[in-house]
Amino acid sequence: MAGLAAVALAGAASPGASASQLIDRNASAVRLTVRGDVALLTYRKNGHARHVFAWGGLNARDPNPVIPQTRFKLDYTGGPARTGRQLWRSFHGACRPYDGPALDWLVTACKAPDGSYWALQSWQRVQPMRGWPAFRADQMKRELHLSHWTGPLAELQVSPNWTYGGAWQGLFGRLLYRGQPVHGFKGSAAASSYTRYFYIDTFDSAWGNGWKRAAGKSTHNPNGGFCFSFVPDKPYPDFPRRPPGNGKKHRVTAMGPGVTPDVEWQGAGLGPYNPVRDAAFNTRFDQLLSGDRICAPER
Repeated sequence: MAGLAAVALAGAASPGASASQLIDRNASAVRLTVRGDVALLTYRKNGHARHVFAWGGLNARDPNPVIPQTRFKLDYTGGPARTGRQLWRSFHGACRPYDGPALDWLVTACKAPDGSYWALQSWQRVQPMRGWPAFRADQMKRELHLSHWTGPLAELQVSPNWTYGGAWQGLFGRLLYRGQPVHGFKGSAAASSYTRYFYIDTFDSAWGNGWKRAAGKSTHNPNGGFCFSFVPDKPYPDFPRRPPGNGKKHRVTAMGPGVTPDVEWQGAGLGPYNPVRDAAFNTRFDQLLSGDRICAPER
């Protein structure tokens, strides 16, 4: 039956899907049903029920400038787009309790009979930079992301450090999937579909209490890396300068490659400059980002 469902749904439209894992924004009462390699997402938005089918996505490809990254096919009509009927009404699944790795931002997850995992995560990916209050309609909405995978998750490796001779603090790191760096390429949509971003947040800083968005950084080619310093800076060209926003703790979140789950790192802020710890951070930098064309180690 799963194969028939996949064939029936093939080619259905997926309006508004700007990335393989993004399903919708500000969804509530979310439910996940899986049958074979097809998932049904049921949720409410703006007071209305939504029924979305997803299929055709599993894990992720290694970066390739010609072949597009793995992504789901999506049907936002609940079935009529291809079958002429409300297929969601008769769609019943057999998903088992989730026993996979711990996931951040988790809404719901399950283990399919074939041993693969499905999960839905929700978080505020699009936010103003440098802790600035929201000023656009798309900012601060909670995105709903769907993933389907087997095996290990992407590995987010992050370290704090001192920058500019110890005057400021920062973060650096990289994103790996099955031991290979995650990055995109310049050029076509297929080439750029592999790019992922590091979303950097700070907690209880000069920008205010709670979590505030500091920056978003794309993964570097070829090492999947990034670096960022909390320095006095403007969030946008015509905005006033902001003080450095390093806080009591920091958080980095990245969308997993392909249709794998989003991953997160958290760590405490640094205290006063310490040359011994700084030397250890420099060693770690060399391990992760040696030869990076954008980031340079502090010596």
